[in-house]
Amino acid sequence: MEYDGDIVSNPLNIVLIVVGISLLVIVHECGHYFAARAFGMRVLKYSIGFGPTIFKYKPKDSPTTFQVAAIPFLAYVQIAGMNPHEEFDPDDPAIFPNKSAFARIVTIAAGPIANYLCAALIVFIIGLTGWPGSWLARAIPDHPEVQDQPVMINGYVEGGVAEAAGLRIDDQLLHVAGEEVHNMRHLQELCTSHKGEPTVFAVRRDGQEMEFTVTPDAETGRIGIRIGPPPDWLVELSAGEAAVSAFQVPWNLTVFQLKMMGQMIKERDTSNIGGPVGMGEMIGHAAESGPRHYFVSLMLLSVALGLFNLLPFPALDGGRLAFLGYEVITRRKPNERFELAVHTIGILFLLGVLILVTIRDIGRLGG
Repeated sequence: MEYDGDIVSNPLNIVLIVVGISLLVIVHECGHYFAARAFGMRVLKYSIGFGPTIFKYKPKDSPTTFQVAAIPFLAYVQIAGMNPHEEFDPDDPAIFPNKSAFARIVTIAAGPIANYLCAALIVFIIGLTGWPGSWLARAIPDHPEVQDQPVMINGYVEGGVAEAAGLRIDDQLLHVAGEEVHNMRHLQELCTSHKGEPTVFAVRRDGQEMEFTVTPDAETGRIGIRIGPPPDWLVELSAGEAAVSAFQVPWNLTVFQLKMMGQMIKERDTSNIGGPVGMGEMIGHAAESGPRHYFVSLMLLSVALGLFNLLPFPALDGGRLAFLGYEVITRRKPNERFELAVHTIGILFLLGVLILVTIRDIGRLGG
């Protein structure tokens, strides 16, 4: 994706980026908050943002202080007893450590679950109002209407074999080696069946049929293009289809993201790791394409945030769940100070990665 300077120079885009990222984090923390309150835990603070506090409110007879800080990109919920360094009565029934393992597991898992529920709700609403066809093709590639659409080139790898052969964005793929292209999956099968072979691709461009010779990669069969239906195609789903897609799409995205993580580890490639700047760029581009694309981008990020937090890494919800799993299996609690030290190291590591990724993204955009 080429960077467009107007994304950050447009004040409305900046507002939409900040609101979008903040909304996803607030949804996450609301999951923790409501689960903790449901199990009778005392929540001391609910903060939106970090840095200097610009607004705070404590309802009468409530233990929780709600506050808004100057930098609204993060949020957190402070539950009594989660930090072993804070002072609390060890016999207090409302503190985190004194609740059942089940209550603590649900409270920790509720944040990522809230992100998945948010994504499912967005998918359901968009399904009723109309999915942008290009997004639907990625999210539900087996949908019958996706399979019936013309196969278009909507992007390509710069310097790849397709670009070198003369294929261009908006070309409609008609035939491969004389065989008609029926749908996107069929095109992938045709490319795979001609791995390493110079192959004639017939396309329609500006109403004219043209032919180009392309050699698919000898190992993968790829030719370096992104394919999809026509960009202006819109699909409205029935209520039943929208409900099914509300579960299907987040699941498909989770599987896809796990595969990408595995590939990243295998290839030792960190180019696809994104931070706040990368997320902001994605939201900004989507916002310029209209409200539907904007909310679809929030859905994608909500799934990514939910999955990321479930990873069994220190400082993440998944890391805390790993310690709780140890407690359930061994029937004894891990040392609190050891657990805190592990999570502290995890936080420092993640902050370091975040800083490096942000510097890289800023340099990429500035270049």
